[in-house]
Amino acid sequence: MDRVPFGVSRLDDIIGGGAPPGSVVLLAGEAGAGAREFCYTAATINGLAHTDDDQFDLHYGDVAERAAVPEEIHYVSFTASGNELRQEIEFTMSEELVRAGVRAVEFADFSQEYFQLSAIPREWYTRKTQTITDLGRGSDRRGVLEALGGYLNQNAPGNLVLLDSLTDLARAPNEHLDWSDITLLVKGLQKASRAWGGMILVLVNQEALTDEEMGSLMGAADGTIAFEWETGGNERDRVMFVREFRGVLSRLEEEDIIRFETEIHDGGFDISNVRKIR
Repeated sequence: MDRVPFGVSRLDDIIGGGAPPGSVVLLAGEAGAGAREFCYTAATINGLAHTDDDQFDLHYGDVAERAAVPEEIHYVSFTASGNELRQEIEFTMSEELVRAGVRAVEFADFSQEYFQLSAIPREWYTRKTQTITDLGRGSDRRGVLEALGGYLNQNAPGNLVLLDSLTDLARAPNEHLDWSDITLLVKGLQKASRAWGGMILVLVNQEALTDEEMGSLMGAADGTIAFEWETGGNERDRVMFVREFRGVLSRLEEEDIIRFETEIHDGGFDISNVRKIR
């Protein structure tokens, strides 16, 4: 396997089937510009490849010869449960498509670890406890980074992992977690991902970070896909462009592609037009 599909068919086709295995990719941009929808589409379409061949062929098409769909898809959130995320994805994409695709997606909810050191009422985020064992786990004070690390060690090798979102983690209610920990996390993910193979997509709300913070994240990751709103006349369009990205940016430069016009419809995130240097 030389490539891992993003699940956005036109993008994967342009870049030779997807990203190089072992890539850590930031999905960063302005609110509503498409980064989250890209994340939802990646999870759903890659999941669809395991659950419904007909729908996968309709919404994606053929996987490139040098690419292979990851065996497992893991969606990690620090603030939302799997049910909440499924409902959110259904607001973005066709309900029929989502229900088929997310059957193959494993959702990991770390809201308990995330909120446990905050002043938020515990009943707002604690998972249902039915046994003494569950109650014991509820009082576990392990940190969110420790919980995340354990989960990734077990589930990331060879698979697609979607991390939603790094911005939440950067603003975690933990006085012992500072910005250097976040940057080191991404650098550590990059190093570990080389051995794991697969791909890790990391969602980032760029508007919540300083330029310096965003720059440090970009330097730690393998690549960054940026999503922005572009205003022209009376219209606002979503656009996407690829920043530094090993094994991907060089291919786009060869094709003289500078950015993509994008759209969001029942099939999820899509590319509507490719802009080339004239």
